[in-house]
Amino acid sequence: MPSVSNGSSTRQRPPADPQVSLPRSALALGVELDAAQTDLLLRYLDLIRKWNKVYNLTALRDPAEMLTHHLLDSLAVAAPLRRQTQGQGGRLLDVGAGAGLPGVVIAICCPELAVTCVDTVAKKAAFVQQVAAGLKLPNLRGLHARVESLTEPYDVISSRAFASLADFTTWSAGALAPQGVWLAMKGKRPDDEIAALPAAVEVFHVEQLSVPGLDAERCIVWLRKKTA
Repeated sequence: MPSVSNGSSTRQRPPADPQVSLPRSALALGVELDAAQTDLLLRYLDLIRKWNKVYNLTALRDPAEMLTHHLLDSLAVAAPLRRQTQGQGGRLLDVGAGAGLPGVVIAICCPELAVTCVDTVAKKAAFVQQVAAGLKLPNLRGLHARVESLTEPYDVISSRAFASLADFTTWSAGALAPQGVWLAMKGKRPDDEIAALPAAVEVFHVEQLSVPGLDAERCIVWLRKKTA
């Protein structure tokens, strides 16, 4: 009797379960997610998908790409941020936050930080407010404003694909606490932008990142005001 093939050689692999793949990839980034945080991050991604149908928060639509390019790319800053803050509480301002990347991810993974996501587009700030309410994140808020108008002091001011380093630091300087730092997420090391920084700002570290599943250069540029 001829053998019957089980078809394993041609059968496609089932898609990876994000409940498993997300915490595994996060570990590669130095972030240990518990079950509750994993669930919150995936629910947040679902909210982006739902709001995207009406408000066009992000150009990405593919779930696998959204997991990699949104969640994991933002998660890459969590461990470096914790090293900078030494796990202490504080206030973080995410500038030009859009759909809340990385601000919402930071709020979920670093609950000791009070995170404000500011954007000049009202619907994007409203979305972050909805995320804070829907996911019950008391340390997160969305704010519709221009960053130049903010004067409350923040310990960390972050941005992801927002503007040049010179514009980012100039526009947000009034909101930086005296000993605060800027965290700028960039792709390739932006040497031209670093060279164009105002004299009052200095780079104290450029940290290379490697994001699982993302075939692109990533880095964090850490900056602060120069002391006299």
